[in-house]
Amino acid sequence: MATIEEKLICVTCPKGCTLMVTREGKTVLSVENGCKRGHEYARQELTDPRRMVASSVKIKGGIHPLMPVYTSAPFPKPRIPELLAVLRKVELQAPVSLDHVVMTDVLGSGIDIKASREMRKI
Repeated sequence: MATIEEKLICVTCPKGCTLMVTREGKTVLSVENGCKRGHEYARQELTDPRRMVASSVKIKGGIHPLMPVYTSAPFPKPRIPELLAVLRKVELQAPVSLDHVVMTDVLGSGIDIKASREMRKI
């Protein structure tokens, strides 16, 4: 397998360091530049990229027709379209409180979907 060198911009902090990563397939051989957190970010990004996801779901009887929701932890990036398809089918009933767990262990990921605001009933 060939050794590949690539640049990554670290998003762990506002500094945005440019990391030089040497890897062989998904195995990270070295990371130059940045701090310890940046090195961990590069390894995570190249082996199992994850993102926090914020979206909305339908809600009946609320003061708005949609309820904003978010993942309780970073979700696997390749599975985000699958997650959004599931969220399109969710419909809540008002009232809902802030941080109410809308779905537990979504798609078997161990990650919950939570409400990001309260929604009163009309």
